[in-house]
Amino acid sequence: MTTSPLTPPKKLLNLPIWPNGNLNITVKPLTGGRSNEAYIATDGCKEYVVRFCHDIPVHHVNRDYEAMVSKASADAGFSPDLVFYEMKNNEGIMVFEFIKAKTYDANDVIENLDPLTNRLRDFHIQVAEKVSGHARLFNVFHVISDYIITLNEGQSPYIKELEIYRKLSSKLKAVQIPELIIFGHNDLVPQNIMAKTDKDGEIIFFIDFEYAAFSTPLSDLANLASNAAFTEEQDLQLLELYFNKKPKAKQIKAMAALKVALMLRETMWSMVSELHLNVPGVDYLQYTNECLEALDKELIAYQTKYGKLLK
Repeated sequence: MTTSPLTPPKKLLNLPIWPNGNLNITVKPLTGGRSNEAYIATDGCKEYVVRFCHDIPVHHVNRDYEAMVSKASADAGFSPDLVFYEMKNNEGIMVFEFIKAKTYDANDVIENLDPLTNRLRDFHIQVAEKVSGHARLFNVFHVISDYIITLNEGQSPYIKELEIYRKLSSKLKAVQIPELIIFGHNDLVPQNIMAKTDKDGEIIFFIDFEYAAFSTPLSDLANLASNAAFTEEQDLQLLELYFNKKPKAKQIKAMAALKVALMLRETMWSMVSELHLNVPGVDYLQYTNECLEALDKELIAYQTKYGKLLK
């Protein structure tokens, strides 16, 4: 994420949380997100992250729910505080405390895998006890099925590929194993992981809960591994760290299949976004092409070890 000077938008300046009105507010844009507009705002004393957003039904994103999870995670000690939230006419504003922390990249994930895995396991258990209301579920295979429907209805330019994606998803689903239900982040790109150093040492935080929901440990682990471009050896290390025992063959295969499925889901997310989203500065067509390349790599890795999925 990067910042640069900006004339503050009126809707940001008029937020009711500023202690002395908007006279001392300075603003910088915060780039890097693909589904919302964000800024760093300073009121002369403190810094905040301000996000302007809306519900995105085609991506199963509900901001009321996201705000609830953000508060639950902060209450459990895993993320910055949500200090203000408002939704009017599907126009949402979220204001978070700004923490001076290092934003992870793929190398940071790998280099800090032990403490990160422990922290993620705690998140899975402790945030589950803080969330409230209707229990949402993240199941990558359902998301893929729903995206296929959405892309068909929208007459997507990728419509000829959808039957292949459906068959691929079905094959990947068939090798999954029974798992306990935990509360997952489900969007563990390295940029959603931060490390803050204080007198007690380094604390790992998670941010951005658009897709947080009840899911499975393997789903989140595969998501983390895929987004950080893990090798097979690093996959095994992650599994052993999380479960505190050597993984079994079926578990290893299930995670490898999930890595492919999650990249397929991300690819289709971008395809759907081409039809339905318009965030300034975001090129969804380019991102789709990047995802297709990443999907091809994951698929090759899986099929090299476990055999061809589709004839």
